[in-house]
Amino acid sequence: MIQPRSAHPPFSRRTIARLVQVAGLFDILTVVVPHPRGRMEAVMDFVPAAGVLSAHAATVVVGMLLVYLGAGLRRGKRRAWQVAVGLTAASIALHLVKGFDLGAAGVAAILLIMLLATQDRFTTIADPAHRWRALTALAGFATAGFVLGFVEIAVRANRLDGTPGVIDWAKESALGLIGLDGPVEFRYRLGADAVAYTTGACGLLAAGVALVILLRPGSRRPQRDGDGEARLRELLQRYGGADSLGYFALRTDKALIWAPNRAAVVAYRVVNGVSLAAGDPIGPESAWPEAIGAWLADADRHGWTPAVLGCGNAAGRAYRKWGLDVVELGDEAIVDTAAFSLNGRPMRGVRQAVNRMRRAGYTCRVVRQRDLTETELAAAVRAAELFRDGPVERGFSMALSRFGDPRDADCLLVLCHDEQGVLRGLLQFVPWGADGLSLDLMRGDRTADNGLTELMVSAVLEQANHLGVRRVSLNFAVLRSVFARADELGAGPVLRLWHRLLLLASKLWQIESLYRSNAKYQPSWAPRYLCFPTARDLPRIAVAALTAEAFLPTPRLPSLRRAPAADATEVLA
Repeated sequence: MIQPRSAHPPFSRRTIARLVQVAGLFDILTVVVPHPRGRMEAVMDFVPAAGVLSAHAATVVVGMLLVYLGAGLRRGKRRAWQVAVGLTAASIALHLVKGFDLGAAGVAAILLIMLLATQDRFTTIADPAHRWRALTALAGFATAGFVLGFVEIAVRANRLDGTPGVIDWAKESALGLIGLDGPVEFRYRLGADAVAYTTGACGLLAAGVALVILLRPGSRRPQRDGDGEARLRELLQRYGGADSLGYFALRTDKALIWAPNRAAVVAYRVVNGVSLAAGDPIGPESAWPEAIGAWLADADRHGWTPAVLGCGNAAGRAYRKWGLDVVELGDEAIVDTAAFSLNGRPMRGVRQAVNRMRRAGYTCRVVRQRDLTETELAAAVRAAELFRDGPVERGFSMALSRFGDPRDADCLLVLCHDEQGVLRGLLQFVPWGADGLSLDLMRGDRTADNGLTELMVSAVLEQANHLGVRRVSLNFAVLRSVFARADELGAGPVLRLWHRLLLLASKLWQIESLYRSNAKYQPSWAPRYLCFPTARDLPRIAVAALTAEAFLPTPRLPSLRRAPAADATEVLA
């Protein structure tokens, strides 16, 4: 059995990363602090003034790059180690050239020895494609800088000393990319500075962009064979009732990593260097440690930051045993269908909305996808596409992001028609074990009467006993406890501040409205958790999660479209 280990990088690796960053800051400091005049004069007996100035500039650049490399070294990236070794070796020579600084060169030499002695700690697999992209970027920006510098020299051809030829122009432009002066002499300082700044800036840009691309974390395209898909569905049939998010592991943009005995699996997606899992591992709880261990080992091998979005209580404890920190992310609204009723004062608002819609002639049909005809399903798919708010298909942790797929025949649909028989709204619920449903898709015609959502949700809850459903999971409410406690008497200033911040965020992401829309059905609340390695990783994880959920720009996910587009009249009729 795989034994739990810390999700944090080894302490020695973190220490090395910090030492490299400190050395980078030290390099920058050696340039800022003035050198003794005698030492500079001694150096200039062997090195021209332009070389000394270039060494000062290059030392600053090397220092900044060493600071940047710290994050990659902390994650054990082999390429970060290789670049750090090269930069540290270069800094030794630069310290000697810029001022014969033996102390700084000695510090760099000690750092170089330390890096060489600990190379076995940096084994993260690099993405081969990044190497060629980095070379392409380096060549592209360097070529652009060379051409710009050459053109600037050509424009000033009548303001040059002597008659340098085209070859000299090319040498001047090429050497300018690395901050050196070439054979061309300008009559005016302004012209020389313009060429130097243009070529030098392009050279730095080429090196910087290439380095960023080279050190970018790799990604992974989900590859799911037929056997893996079949095994996943088998596990969902046997253990899917444990987690309302289990069915969403069938998303095609999620990769699967299995326990060695294939008894359990973790579904995840790599987003911006974050291996982002969602929900609980699928399988018996006794097999979770092996699957979690395999997933964390895979993330460590590729230098990805592991994170779990929206797991339950039992999974949170399992991830914590593997060294991840766990914080509450929010609550999931779960309705007990046996206890649901539109009667009573707490349900007054929902009851009034439902009755108003029924008087207006709206009716709901609750049906499994497999029971729809091809024509009916195609119309529902086109309506879902038409009703979508915006071009982006949102969702990751609690969304399937497809509709009408033959693989989802067990999904339950609620189709709402008006008195003319026009389809005005629809819901899709995915299976949650044998006796549960989890809300996936909610779409409605924005011109329909107010109360459309209440009518559709109430329809499925009222017919639940007939369908053999005893629990229904509705939307997830982020930081629900903040909204709930802020309404209570005696809420403190910190809680009120949190509440105000969430209200501001709600203008973009509808956080409060989702909570209010769930609360009206009187659900029970099940906490969901976020798991992560360290607090410093939270900004990176937050960006990855928002990107995966399509709240930040990202390539569009496959559309729900399953049939050719039609105009509104044809779709809704």
